[in-house]
Amino acid sequence: MRKIAFVLLLALASPFQAHAQSADLVLCDRLAADPSDPDKPADVRGVADVASADIPTAIKFCKTASGASRRAMFQLGRAYAANRQMPEAMAAWRKAADKGSTSAMVELGVLYGTGAGVAKDEAQARKLFEKAAEAGNPRGVSNLAAIGGGTAAPADPARSRELLGRAAETNAEAQYQLGLMLSNGSGGQQDDVAARAMFEKAAAKNHPGALERMGAFAQEGRGGPKDKDAAKAYYERAAALGDEDAKKALERIRCPYAIKNKQGQLVTTLCF
Repeated sequence: MRKIAFVLLLALASPFQAHAQSADLVLCDRLAADPSDPDKPADVRGVADVASADIPTAIKFCKTASGASRRAMFQLGRAYAANRQMPEAMAAWRKAADKGSTSAMVELGVLYGTGAGVAKDEAQARKLFEKAAEAGNPRGVSNLAAIGGGTAAPADPARSRELLGRAAETNAEAQYQLGLMLSNGSGGQQDDVAARAMFEKAAAKNHPGALERMGAFAQEGRGGPKDKDAAKAYYERAAALGDEDAKKALERIRCPYAIKNKQGQLVTTLCF
């Protein structure tokens, strides 16, 4: 009888333990999920940053859930990073990356690319971004394109353009980066019409750089109709989001005439 009772207790305990594990992950998701993480379920909203007041709770529940979930391990790294515990964050992201978390690969790549908390290593950053990009992570693709001009290893513009094309279906940064490559003819044929279409998609998501580029394309009539009023409106939206190039463009619109001396140096501008 004792043996039977023990087996029954185990049978009853298992669903409870599974539920407890699930509850830990639910709370971890609620407090620390990244909105752009491909591992994140569609019904999980995610947070741009882990709130200061939520950090201790996020660390507690993500740590418990991380044993069975690479997503929770990645989110544990986010919670540590929010608490400025970078060695712990890197350790968590390395474990998550080893388990296949592309978001963790991107975060590690950013650290190596910027030299934040680790020796700067653009080659390692590119390797991590490439691995994430190959798996379809939009941030991996856009970061790979952004680091393409580095000197640590020869860039492959055509490959970057191909990867950006996949991510540009949904990701504003990828749309912007692909637009730049199309407008410059980097990695393939130059195409102002396609570039403008990419900038327009990213601008609709309030991407500052894309808004500035849409202003320039509208002002110059590149890839579409010339429209000075639309250009100014795009510049104003980009400037409001902090884009410095857009602020300069607005100043040039306001003060279009430059007076120079005999040496060609700017003396003053005439403004309206």
